[in-house]
Amino acid sequence: MDLKKENRLLNARLRELTRKAQENQETLGRFHARELELLGAETLPELLSCMTEGLKTSFEIESLHLMLHDPNHEIRHLLYKNGLDEKAFPLLEFVDDMVTVNPRFQRLRSPWLGSFLSPEYDLLFSDPAEIKSMAILPMVRHNRLIGSINLGSSEQSRFSRQLATDFLARLATICSVCLENTVNREHILISGLTDPLTELHNRRYLDRRLDEELARAGRYRQPLSCLFIDADHFKQINDTYGHQAGDTVLRELANRIRSQLRASDIATRFGGEEFALLLPQTCLNEALMLAERIRMEINSQPIPLDNGSTLQLSVSIGVSETLPLSSKSHQKTDGERLLAHADQALYTAKANGRNRIEYYQTDKALPNEINSSER
Repeated sequence: MDLKKENRLLNARLRELTRKAQENQETLGRFHARELELLGAETLPELLSCMTEGLKTSFEIESLHLMLHDPNHEIRHLLYKNGLDEKAFPLLEFVDDMVTVNPRFQRLRSPWLGSFLSPEYDLLFSDPAEIKSMAILPMVRHNRLIGSINLGSSEQSRFSRQLATDFLARLATICSVCLENTVNREHILISGLTDPLTELHNRRYLDRRLDEELARAGRYRQPLSCLFIDADHFKQINDTYGHQAGDTVLRELANRIRSQLRASDIATRFGGEEFALLLPQTCLNEALMLAERIRMEINSQPIPLDNGSTLQLSVSIGVSETLPLSSKSHQKTDGERLLAHADQALYTAKANGRNRIEYYQTDKALPNEINSSER
């Protein structure tokens, strides 16, 4: 072989090695950036967003499907407490048993890369039609499978068994640790923002969420409504039957209120026998329909007491609405007025005979007839 030809081959080899080194450096940089985002996520919704849309964008792949083992609906419950449900994350699926989804999860504890085979792996993706190669990243914590990050590509060579899996294994481990820490943190946070008697949120949580919902409503120009609900003649219940019976009534009242709400509605025990509800994306007319459904549900049947007797309960409800401005400077005033107006409407309902609904009077006209099935 002559010297010129050998130099050309060496230069070509050097360029190839340089190109691969640059690719590896870029890959390392992307992984590092993604790890920092995962570690920096402060809330469960933020973390799930990083683990779904964030990873899909980072990998530049056609398909990503995050599966989380949630047999007791623990993570889903925490999402509901944040005013969200699983529909907020289209790339996320909660499963009660990973092995029933695919038997490979019985023993899989490290990344698996290879060709996509249908129908064997169809259930690992929501859109398997165009997938040619795939990577399964099991999420393991304390030797227990807690989920799987499934990556799919339309390129046959994107995920081959010859590829090194160190980066992928590290990413799955970080996701597992972040998920466990975030779930634990959410439990601690919620315990401090939850009323232990009714298991509804407390007033402190209402104050926090009120600012968030006002900001969201102002940004998207959506209405935000509020309900104040008060148990009628509750003092007489405590005086006649005792405080234990009063606690039973409050728990049942909370359950009946909760049964009428959407996942995005925010129910709180405001204090004593008074409850406050925030209703995002809900106008006054819709809030009145919900209030009537709650009133009817509470009136529907007596509440059984521990001594074997029953108690018929009624509530008075005040309703208000705001369409906040996008300016943050007005949010505090908007929030104070929303709560004050609902409280004023509640006072009017009690003054007018109780077991009724009143709304804060504005210039906005309401339909004469309210159909409770519309919300």
